[in-house]
Amino acid sequence: MANSRIDEHYLSDEQRQSRRKSRIEEMRRRKKRQELIRKYAIYIAVAAVVCVAGIFIGIRALISSHISNDYADVQQIDADMIDNETADAVSEESTAAAETEAADISLAHFGVFAKAADAADRQIADFKENHVSPLGGLINMFPPLSASATDSTESFSADIISENGVLIDVADGTIIAQRDSRARIFPASMTKILTVLVAAEHVENLDDTFTVTLDITDYSFVHDCSNAGFAADETVTVRDLFYGTVLPSGADAAMGLAVYVAGSHEAFVDMMNAKLDELGIAETTHFTNCVGIYDEQHYSTVYDMAVIMKAAADNSFCREVLSAHIYTTSSTAQHPDGIELSNWFLRRIEDKDTHGEVLCAKTGYITQSGSCAASLAADADGKEYICVTAKSTSSWRCIYDQVALFERYL
Repeated sequence: MANSRIDEHYLSDEQRQSRRKSRIEEMRRRKKRQELIRKYAIYIAVAAVVCVAGIFIGIRALISSHISNDYADVQQIDADMIDNETADAVSEESTAAAETEAADISLAHFGVFAKAADAADRQIADFKENHVSPLGGLINMFPPLSASATDSTESFSADIISENGVLIDVADGTIIAQRDSRARIFPASMTKILTVLVAAEHVENLDDTFTVTLDITDYSFVHDCSNAGFAADETVTVRDLFYGTVLPSGADAAMGLAVYVAGSHEAFVDMMNAKLDELGIAETTHFTNCVGIYDEQHYSTVYDMAVIMKAAADNSFCREVLSAHIYTTSSTAQHPDGIELSNWFLRRIEDKDTHGEVLCAKTGYITQSGSCAASLAADADGKEYICVTAKSTSSWRCIYDQVALFERYL
């Protein structure tokens, strides 16, 4: 798929811009199509169920009516001719005929019902083929997170070191506690939460492969990024790219996803910013890269990052990736035993008392943002909370801040 695309490095600026515009237009068309689907899919599904149920009930009533009438006729014949031997023969013959006719009617109506069911199955299959996103179910089935402060919302206590943070009750849509949650921050590698979400909405086959290029490894090296450890010219699965993006926060994997999905890093970033617009946070969040590298125009807020985490957690595949503690990549010529990847935030917090369980997490660090993290946790009743903190003094201090918040409020 993406491997067969012409490397944009060898295209002219005019060709590159033309391809980029084509991808953006296709993305806009897909967005409009998805909006129509979300608007009418539920109504279509309900109408289909009602119609099928109505057909089934009607057929059953019709069959019952025919059988009752036919057997009533047989009983009347028996009553009128009970003393006549000829009547007995006629009765037996009539009964057999009535049973045969009833069976024929049942089979006929069952055939109609079977055809209707087959047609419904074909319609459902066609709907899935054309309108279901490849990974994680229907796109945008859940509304974006919208949370508000209340009279009960608290400010972070002095023992919380992070300069920015927010803890949100997802179900209630309320901000439990916060500190400068709407102030601009540089999200660092928390950016990759959106990277995997956008990619998941456009990937069809996790077992497809992608060859990591020298341009990708050079980009990561020049910007001093963390990596999954893929080598130049190594062919890995798309699944490996997803886990490599999140668990070790691999820039090599994130760039691979971007090029695989959109053909170029620039086109993928356009898709990311379009997704921010869908989530309703484009005015306060804007990305210039899929990795989280510092740029004055690459910014967000801890509240907006909570919105992004909620959207990613609503996608079942993204939730799976964001909740993985350990993953081993597939065997390649360069790494015959694969590469073992770890989500160190989840592994370090799993034995801490949070009055619940931290299910998903993604960390980040650059000098301008300090240590930051976005996580989703559930209490003993399964109620979910999202916590995002930024500008902590170390990765461990970031973890302890979130442990303290969960322990205090869950």
